[in-house]
Amino acid sequence: MRYTTIPGTALRTSTICMGTGPIGSAVDRQASFALLDAYVDHGGTFLDSASVYANWLPIERSISEKTIGQWLKLRGNRDRIVVGTKGGHPELSTMHISRLSHADIVHDLDASLANLQTDVIDLYWLHRDDPQRPVGVIVETLNDQVRAGKVRSLGCSNWQPARIRAAQEYAAQHGLQGFAASQAMWSLAVPDRAALGDHTLAIMDDEFLRYHVQTGLAAIPYSSQANGYFQKLALGAADAIKPAQARVYGSTENQERFKHIQKLCADTGLSVSQIVLGYLQSQPFTAIPIVGCRTPAQLEDSLAAGDVRLTPEQVQYLGSGLQHPGH
Repeated sequence: MRYTTIPGTALRTSTICMGTGPIGSAVDRQASFALLDAYVDHGGTFLDSASVYANWLPIERSISEKTIGQWLKLRGNRDRIVVGTKGGHPELSTMHISRLSHADIVHDLDASLANLQTDVIDLYWLHRDDPQRPVGVIVETLNDQVRAGKVRSLGCSNWQPARIRAAQEYAAQHGLQGFAASQAMWSLAVPDRAALGDHTLAIMDDEFLRYHVQTGLAAIPYSSQANGYFQKLALGAADAIKPAQARVYGSTENQERFKHIQKLCADTGLSVSQIVLGYLQSQPFTAIPIVGCRTPAQLEDSLAAGDVRLTPEQVQYLGSGLQHPGH
């Protein structure tokens, strides 16, 4: 596993981040601890969670964060793990009502600190944006939390490039900390935006990619393997692709990209997962893919990509001319 420093921060992390959406819910506590242990044993150091994870289930709220907090305390390894979590997500029953007021942000952050049983969050993300709220007010609130010692570095999840740029400009003009990274949906498989059915998501497209290249802002993408879409095609397991996944990713463009993946697999001896994740890690800016795994086999397959770097020519061959999602 390679390691990298997120530009503009003191955070040095493994080049594969472990997503923890199913931790403590779809994966029970014992199995979750085993997955977290395996991730660390393979050199992983970077966890991504959110206060809202698994709140869509009729179980204890914020169970992902709470399970991670229990594991960190039991293992005594907090100082060796870069902990990222997200707040400011709308209530799931009222997704149209933003929760990015000063009180909302502080409430979610304080709850996450308690859930994770830690004094500070290494990388704190705002899970959604509110384009109607002045960006300067949000940046000021976040910096209040940095000064209070609750947060080390800041990130934005599902923010559009124009709003990120505005936030960065405000922070620079006022001597404040800006965003160290952006978290958007990004993989080699281009999604159909309409099929996703959630207009609050930010999806990597041509404009977004140019912004990262121009500014060097780190990208820490979610859905980095498109829920295993290409892996399922490679296994000939088309029946494992659910109708919703087929609607999102079953485009002609993605079928062509799959052919390119197969060609590179044959040429390099790398696996589909190594190609898919290697593509993200081989950009001209820091990109740390988040992998969501529910089994040890899935985790091991994903972490095998930790050392993979593709050439610029291979990256261009795989994903040149990113199409705008839905086109």
